Amino acid sequence: MHVVDSLIHGYRRFRKAAYAHQRARFDSLAADGQAPRNMVIACSDSRVDPTIVFDAGPGEMFVVRNIANLVPPFETGGGRHGVSAALEFAVTQLEVDSIIVLGHGQCGGIHASLTRSFDNAKPGEGGFIAHWMDLLDDARDRVLADGLAPDSVEAKRTLEHESVRVSLKNLRTFPCIAARERQGRLSLHGAWFAIRDGRLHWMDEETGVFAPVED
Repeated sequence: MHVVDSLIHGYRRFRKAAYAHQRARFDSLAADGQAPRNMVIACSDSRVDPTIVFDAGPGEMFVVRNIANLVPPFETGGGRHGVSAALEFAVTQLEVDSIIVLGHGQCGGIHASLTRSFDNAKPGEGGFIAHWMDLLDDARDRVLADGLAPDSVEAKRTLEHESVRVSLKNLRTFPCIAARERQGRLSLHGAWFAIRDGRLHWMDEETGVFAPVED
């Protein structure tokens, strides 16, 4: 079987089941456009699909995915700004009510940051990964300064949580986000998903501590 045959089969199942059952919803989205209330910034990891984690339907969430669910700080120079453009669109055009940064366990980007496995790689051979993950250099150094081994479960879990906090901090450097948060028009949240047991952990706004959400 060709490698993409499973995708075509999946599409056909979608047409017969999900699309057929939600035809009116798709018609409405096509006619009226999207109006999601939540934006989710998640990792590109194939094991963590935010629409599945939150059981969201078509048009309910505006999702941006990248390595390690990172948000760069607000800046006007440099190269392309894919995440920044998505944020700008979600906040100023769609006017979402909330932004959720969703981290997860066993993150490959976090592992790369801790082990510095791509630090000397050229672009196209790991260099892009290294440059993206340097957003977490300060947080990584703080984690390792506590004496944790880079490959340890505790170090990985700690930096996975830190990646969410760093992204939330960087979100607030965007003037359009900071202003709306002050006005009570936008709320920011952090979460972390454990792949092994399928449990979501929500971050306390005051303490920054992650706790499992009750079923």
